[in-house]
Amino acid sequence: MAACAGAVFGVVLAASAAKADAQSWAEMLKPGWWKDPFNVEERVSPAPNQEWKPAVALPAVPDPVSGAALRADEPLSVAELTEYALLNNPRTRSAWLNARAAAAAVGVAQGDDFPTITGSYIAQRSRPVSGTTGVIANWLNRWGPQISLTYSLFDFGVGEARLEAAESRLLAANLAQNRVLQEVMFQVEQAYYQLIGIEALVRVNEQAVKNLETALDAARRKRDSGVATVADVFRSETQVAQSRLTLTRSRGEFEKARGQLASVVGMSVNSSYRVQTLAAPPQTQAAVKGISNYLETAKVSRPDLVAAQAQVNAARANATAASRVGLPSIDFTANMQHNEWYQTGMPPPLRPNNQTYFAGINIRIPIFSGFRDTYQKRQAEMQAQQAEATRDALFRQSQLEVWQAYYDLQTVNGSIASTEALVKSAEQTAQAVLARYQGGFGTILDLITAQQDETSARTQRIQSYLDWYTVLARLNLAVGAGNLMTTKTENKQ
Repeated sequence: MAACAGAVFGVVLAASAAKADAQSWAEMLKPGWWKDPFNVEERVSPAPNQEWKPAVALPAVPDPVSGAALRADEPLSVAELTEYALLNNPRTRSAWLNARAAAAAVGVAQGDDFPTITGSYIAQRSRPVSGTTGVIANWLNRWGPQISLTYSLFDFGVGEARLEAAESRLLAANLAQNRVLQEVMFQVEQAYYQLIGIEALVRVNEQAVKNLETALDAARRKRDSGVATVADVFRSETQVAQSRLTLTRSRGEFEKARGQLASVVGMSVNSSYRVQTLAAPPQTQAAVKGISNYLETAKVSRPDLVAAQAQVNAARANATAASRVGLPSIDFTANMQHNEWYQTGMPPPLRPNNQTYFAGINIRIPIFSGFRDTYQKRQAEMQAQQAEATRDALFRQSQLEVWQAYYDLQTVNGSIASTEALVKSAEQTAQAVLARYQGGFGTILDLITAQQDETSARTQRIQSYLDWYTVLARLNLAVGAGNLMTTKTENKQ
């Protein structure tokens, strides 16, 4: 026995030596080597306060996979940006691949309906030793092919339940992909309207700088003529500097918004492109549906909500399968084997070559599994109840999202008309105050205040436009539908 164990250990050492050089063995067999025989602790940081330093080259991160670059010769519409994003955003590709993996899992489950066929080839060399006399016989060689078949005839519906669970998970994965597409479309719309809103804000701030420079020029003329004081000039210069600072910040926000839209679409953040801008206010009168219609639509149109129900069905099917694992099952088994024999030093044939055939019915009756079946059943039941709770939480959240988006849309509907009137009034006031100041009436403070009111009104109008489109996109996402209403807008190239 000791000789046999030594031989086995020698074989193991020889195989290990083929994979490790002498230096590795020397390090492995140093004093205390049994505490960490493979030196894995040396591959981490030696202390919590010390940075880990790699001993080998780190893997390089490739650029994300993307399609053709967006055309930069003409401004892009939100529809073109959305189409490009659905093809190139990594989230859409990930969701699609997840659905394909779920489809493959259905194929795995369906494979249980077919028999399992296994082939093997045996090559065995042994040397029998007599237990009574201690005589060592010659080497005995045996070889030959073998093929076996196993087919499940009856398992109390375990296979059907597992297939049902896999199909439910596939349905959930497909619906999850649809939801990802909706979320990407929303992100594109949100980033697009944010970009054109900030672009319009830049133009407003540029106009504000020009207006304040006009006021500064008027103040200097009046001071030169002795009508105004130097304090009016200083105040105007302060306002001009402040407006230039605001313009600089808005331009920075515009570049950030360009990068955000490029990232959502699936381009590099430094990509060069232009987008179409809106030339007319949104037609808000198209939003006529009631809140009850939107709430009912969300119950059947939101892919993630239906996917949550599919996950519940999958969990219930898993619970059914777990409850039947401990029941008997019936299998059909078959085996065919061909043996050839040869003994060293003996004239052939020592034994005649033979074939073995076997077929039968195997009834497996689980008796005791250490209570694993009991706890697996309980675990599957709890997971099914957890899936139901997750579905209910998502339902409540979806209803709240629809409710909030609907009333946000109602709020911004009224604000658009108000801001239009506000801009018109502020522009007329600023023009009148400027004319009075240039004519020698009024103060510089009145002029600056009127110009600031005009800039503020224009900013509020831009924000109302941006809010309306963004809230409409959010309502679309909350309901889980396409365009809930038709908006007629003209695009300015």
